[in-house]
Amino acid sequence: MTKKIGIAIFPGFQALDLAVGTVFELANRDVETPVYEIEIVSESGGLIKSSFGAAVDSLPFGSAEFDTLFVCGTSGVFAAEPGLVEFVRRASVSSRRVAAICTGAFIAAEAGLLDGRRATTHWAKARELQRLFPAVKVEEDRIFIEDRGVWTSAGMTACIDLALAIVEADLGAAVARDIAKRLVVYHLRAGGQSQYSAMLDMRPSSDRIQRALSFARENLRLDLSVERLADAASLSPRQFSRAFRSETGQSPARAVEALRVEAARQMIEAGRMANDEIAREVGFADPDRMRRAFLRAYGHPPQTVRRAARAAAA
Repeated sequence: MTKKIGIAIFPGFQALDLAVGTVFELANRDVETPVYEIEIVSESGGLIKSSFGAAVDSLPFGSAEFDTLFVCGTSGVFAAEPGLVEFVRRASVSSRRVAAICTGAFIAAEAGLLDGRRATTHWAKARELQRLFPAVKVEEDRIFIEDRGVWTSAGMTACIDLALAIVEADLGAAVARDIAKRLVVYHLRAGGQSQYSAMLDMRPSSDRIQRALSFARENLRLDLSVERLADAASLSPRQFSRAFRSETGQSPARAVEALRVEAARQMIEAGRMANDEIAREVGFADPDRMRRAFLRAYGHPPQTVRRAARAAAA
């Protein structure tokens, strides 16, 4: 049976959010009989200008019913038109799923869909969402969340993770993995994964320091001494230490710890390994050192992350 996917847009919607359509397009190619029918809708219908000015054709809201309705976001928070809010509220009754991308969560919240539910949005707007809609249980550091048929996601490329998770729920993990490969997505991110990236926070300006960081991330189990990292960067240890601190604002040791903590957190959230195994896998000498690193990075121990991940899965 064909599943109709609706994508609700409005003037100034974030153009990147339409990437969800590509996920379902590729899903149709991956199975014998196409599963999804994609329809872009807006209040007025016709051409609707996106965030960077390109116009996208759309059908008017009308009375169409959807298996899944996506509500696009925008680069900022805006006052949603009453017609859009009413359409989302009405569609939520007949749709099996409603998925709000990025600041689309504000529209879903305005429609009353998120009251009493867990939800996320772009990290930069999460606290504003919580302030405006105190009945929503906002979790600001999540890629996506599903709570009783209502899905919300972080901003920008997180919409791809959201769509892949929905395809996985419909068609299985193998199909979702195949689509991710075709999209050249580095890996499938779980919903509970952090929106932040240690590598992005460091953002070195030279290829040499970037090369050393990539080497470190791919070899966390090794003894990542300054000498070893300098060798990866083709610099002397003294040159490397000076250049590293200048470009990243921190020492090589602190950067390696940040990469190890981030990798350990992802493994804990996946829930497949014990803490002592994870500590060895990411290069901590023992679980106690990993625990101290977590306290420095997040202010709480690994067990708190594990309990939160279990609660989210439940």
